Amino acid sequence: MNTGDPVEALREAERRVLDIQTKLHRWASDGPHRRFDDLYNLVCDPAFLLVAWDRVRGNKGARTAGVDGATARYIEAERGVEGFLAELRDELKARTFRPLPARRRAIPKVGGKVRYLGISTVRDRVVQASLKLVLEPIFEADFLPCSYGFRPNRRAHDAVAEIHHFASRSYEWVVEGDIKACFDEISHPALMDRVGRRVGDKRVLVLVKAFLKAGVLAEDGTLADALKKKWLIWIDHQ
Repeated sequence: MNTGDPVEALREAERRVLDIQTKLHRWASDGPHRRFDDLYNLVCDPAFLLVAWDRVRGNKGARTAGVDGATARYIEAERGVEGFLAELRDELKARTFRPLPARRRAIPKVGGKVRYLGISTVRDRVVQASLKLVLEPIFEADFLPCSYGFRPNRRAHDAVAEIHHFASRSYEWVVEGDIKACFDEISHPALMDRVGRRVGDKRVLVLVKAFLKAGVLAEDGTLADALKKKWLIWIDHQ
C-alpha cells in the first residue's frame, strides 16, 4: 500500500476493502449456512484499519473523547495516524488489545428525559469500525429487503415510503412496535450465539465479547458492568 500520499493511500485502502467486502457478501449470499473461519486477519489488515480510522475521524463524535481523554484531532497532532494505527495493529495481532470502558454521558431528550450513552475511546471505535467493515457484508446477506434498521444506505424514511406505497393501495393497517431499551436489555449470550452462526473465527468472537464486557465508567467514577445492560453502548461509527 502506498503510504507516501495520504489521499492515495486511503483510496487504495478503500478499493481493497470494497473488493474484499464484495467477495464476503457474495460468499455469504451463495452459502446461507456458511461460517467464516478466517476473518481476524482482515480486522487487523492495514487497509481495513485505515478506512475504519477515516470513518471514525469523519464522524462528529471524533471531537468527543472517551475515558482516555484522546480525541481524533489529538491523535493526529500528538501521535500521528500512521503510528497510532501501527500500534493498534500490533496489539490486535499480538492479541493484547483490550477495550476500555465507555464513558457515560447524559444526553437530554424531548420532554425533559435523559438518554444515557456510553462513549468509547477513539482507539476502540476504530477497532469497532474495522470489525463492522468485516462483519457487515456477511450479515447483510441474511437480512430481508423489508428490514431498514441500522443498515447501510437505508433509513427510517425508506420504511415510511414503503408504508405509504402499500397504504395507498390495498393495505389499510400499519402496526408500529418498539422494544423498550432494546440495546440495554439485549441478551449477550443470545447475541453471541447468532454471531457464531456465521463467524467461526474464535478470535473475532473473543474480540466482540470483549467489547460487550468492557463496561461503562459512570460520572462518579464507578464502573458499571455491561453484562447488566444498564447503559446503551454508543458505537460512534454508526
